[in-house]
Amino acid sequence: MSQNTVSVVDLFSIGIGPSSSHTVGPMRAAMAFVDNLGELPPRVAVELRGSLAATGVGHGTDRAVLLGLVGYTPTTTTPDIDPVPGVAIPESGTISGPAGSVDYEVTFNPKPVAQHPNCLIFDAWDAEGNRITTRKEYYSVGGGFILDRAGMEAHRNRAGVSIEQPDDTIPFEFHSGEELLNLCRDNGLSIAEVMRANEEALHGWYTVSAHLDAVWNVMQECVANGLKAEGVLPGGLNVTRRAPRLYRLFTAEYEESTARGLDAMEWVNLFALAVNEENAAHGQVVTAPTNGAAGIIPAVMHYCRDFMEDFTDERAREFLLTAGAIGAIIKTNASISGAEVGCQGEVGSASAMAAAGMCAILGGTAEQVENAAEIALEHNLGLTCDPVGGLVQVPCIERNAIGGVKAINAARLAKLGDGTNIVTLDDVVETMAATGRDMMTKYKETSMGGLAVQLGLPVNITEC
Repeated sequence: MSQNTVSVVDLFSIGIGPSSSHTVGPMRAAMAFVDNLGELPPRVAVELRGSLAATGVGHGTDRAVLLGLVGYTPTTTTPDIDPVPGVAIPESGTISGPAGSVDYEVTFNPKPVAQHPNCLIFDAWDAEGNRITTRKEYYSVGGGFILDRAGMEAHRNRAGVSIEQPDDTIPFEFHSGEELLNLCRDNGLSIAEVMRANEEALHGWYTVSAHLDAVWNVMQECVANGLKAEGVLPGGLNVTRRAPRLYRLFTAEYEESTARGLDAMEWVNLFALAVNEENAAHGQVVTAPTNGAAGIIPAVMHYCRDFMEDFTDERAREFLLTAGAIGAIIKTNASISGAEVGCQGEVGSASAMAAAGMCAILGGTAEQVENAAEIALEHNLGLTCDPVGGLVQVPCIERNAIGGVKAINAARLAKLGDGTNIVTLDDVVETMAATGRDMMTKYKETSMGGLAVQLGLPVNITEC
């Protein structure tokens, strides 16, 4: 398998909120650090650099790293595990978990390193105080993916872009929208069929199907949990969950409704809010392709389930496989990290993926699907990432609702066309990457510009 290949199994992962790059990725980096040592050392120091430091407390980065060190994983961590979300964590102390206990020190250094704005640096000592390892670097590159220093250098040289993969052979290798469309035309296959063949070559039919089904099930559970969970989100902004109240309102007005049109869009808004409020509360979500944009694909899939005919489990798999192909292209040629390219890489990517998935199950051709993704991403170009207080709440939660509706509109608009377009998906992806490079750092998940500063609220608000 080419190192450039991004698997759907990796792209859609089940984890915890509120951020794939600032929570899930750092937890995985801590896990990888301990795995490489072979055992949990008595003492560990972790330095968070760049965006991980600037908005780390609000994103729960320190909590995630510490829990990852002592054996918790993104799939086993729940909000009730100490230290609970929103509680200030001392910069030094002792943390315990399934793997044991460790003395720790966490420092926040907002000065970024040259390689990537999301960097973690680990040091470890044995019981006698002897240094075991020095400055082991990991980078959280978006979507929960991590790279060590060697992997990051390969990524920067475009020799590899994601986590390490086995060197297997896949039948339909592609790295761009153009290559994907050519494969579909030459082999008479849909985008989902191309992805299915590749995924089965990597993981086998059962693993792929089971993973896609698990992803869809967790998405539905996340929406259901978000519709009933009341209260104020942790972090200090005192943001009240809206999804439960809106759900009661909608069910009272539309009970047993077959409403369409704008009524349906209100439900899309509700589904997205439910997911991202769960994410902000550090609950379980699907990284799709990031946590900050985790509500868009579930919202659109719920729209398809509730307002389209014959939305079966197989249609859900088709949706996710198609969306995954678009996400792989974006990750390969640009970025899905808000700290690297702004929110166009998170909400923009998720909106494009959702538009492609919906267009596919509407019966769109490969060309129409590509067009749907292009439309959605094009109209998110330049979107900044400026979370107020360093929290994934304002404007992030509402932004998912808008991104979901935009994806549906893009899918329907593309389905009305014939698949021809002046601007291609590859053009927009390249433009998104260039826009991200030109974007000022203060607008890329540092909470140093935009709405984060306009409201005059400090970064790293904690709730005691």
